[in-house]
Amino acid sequence: MYYPNDVRVAVLSSGGKDSTYASWWAIMQGWDVRALITVHVTSDDSMMFQLQNTSLAGLQAHSIGTSWLPVLSKGVEVIEIEDLENAIRGKSDVSLAFERIQQDTKIIDFPPDLTLQSESLNVDALVVGALRSDYQKTRIERMCEKLGLISYCPLWHHNPDSHMKSLIEHGFDVRLVSVSTDGLGEEWLGKQINPQSLEELSVISREFRFNLDGEGGEFETIVLDAPHMAKRIEVSGHSDWKGNRGTWILDSAKLC
Repeated sequence: MYYPNDVRVAVLSSGGKDSTYASWWAIMQGWDVRALITVHVTSDDSMMFQLQNTSLAGLQAHSIGTSWLPVLSKGVEVIEIEDLENAIRGKSDVSLAFERIQQDTKIIDFPPDLTLQSESLNVDALVVGALRSDYQKTRIERMCEKLGLISYCPLWHHNPDSHMKSLIEHGFDVRLVSVSTDGLGEEWLGKQINPQSLEELSVISREFRFNLDGEGGEFETIVLDAPHMAKRIEVSGHSDWKGNRGTWILDSAKLC
């Protein structure tokens, strides 16, 4: 597929492996990444957006050298895409969103010179890391059409094995921060995806028949380092295990 040069883009970023890969991909096209956009869900559920540790995207944005647009959403299915749309239009209270995120995630040491995107985004396109979720992709595309933006999904239908290996080969430091499927126990929380753990994950995914890339919600991730990040993110955390699923709770996070 042909991609034009000199495109101004924003990247929808959860701080996880797919959106972080998508931001790197956009930079590799030579595009001007104006902002990372992160939807911070204030409830316990969302059909569209990741829940755990998404505020790390603010540290990623600073490390990449771009601005950050945090968006508050209650995760209500019929309006959460409107929350994102309003933020892109510059019709959301970014300062309020940042204050709420700081209250909810007191352990994150945001740099004092973090640039918040408080004005309407002047971009040509939105880049998202969707893999196979028609629900997410369709709603993003409809929103972009309404806003006059191009929607790019560079990872759409990528082979799971190739995608996971590419993350390792290009130096992405990916950690699992939640697991919710048979075959993955507490020992996977906080674990780095490297050649050895990926091989183990591949065996387990075949045995228990889940997606190797976690696209079905079997696990969620954060990225602590990547080829386009000037500084890595240093974290500490502990596991919160609830019998057959669990999350990795961050105790601290900062750029180093």
